[in-house]
Amino acid sequence: MAGLVVSGAQVSYIGQDCREIPEHLGRDCGHFAKRLDLSFNLLRSLEGLSAFGSLEELILDNNLLGDDLVLPGLPRLHTLTLNKNQITDLECLLDHLAEVTPALEYLSLLGNVACPNELVSLEKDEEDYKRYRCFVLHKLPNLKFLDARKVTKQEREEALVRGAFMKVVKPKASSDSVSASPKSRYTPLPSASRELTSHRVDAT
Repeated sequence: MAGLVVSGAQVSYIGQDCREIPEHLGRDCGHFAKRLDLSFNLLRSLEGLSAFGSLEELILDNNLLGDDLVLPGLPRLHTLTLNKNQITDLECLLDHLAEVTPALEYLSLLGNVACPNELVSLEKDEEDYKRYRCFVLHKLPNLKFLDARKVTKQEREEALVRGAFMKVVKPKASSDSVSASPKSRYTPLPSASRELTSHRVDAT
């Protein structure tokens, strides 16, 4: 299949402009894949992902996934990157992830409106981002890395005390939100975790 790269338990189908997960991808690779990279496509739905029941790492950067995102139960998934998509409702996403990805330790949401930092709006500052991290850790207390930063003991303690009060209000649609080039790349996780998962994304 053109565009498909398989290396051991790692499956990549990058930059193929697919709007949905090809059925034959799940049929041919779902039973053995532990790492799946579907970045730089046009995905709006993850229908068909249930064929990949043993996934440990899922890369979905640079797609068109929004607040209707639905993942199947992925009990072994420890790494999920959703950079540069169209997610705006943070609480909805986190509640869903808490339910379907109980082993999740690494999460990156850079470049989504739901992640309030300078990548999506010049109006956001470090304080907004701290509140966001606190709320995410309140919802997903087992995370070790969030976006490009390791979760600190102080952040974890603050999330226990204040996280419930740090709810990030879903922003209104804005012309300056996530309007950068769709081909821009992020390095979503620190180098240590990238080495652990054998995931490489070159920063530009």
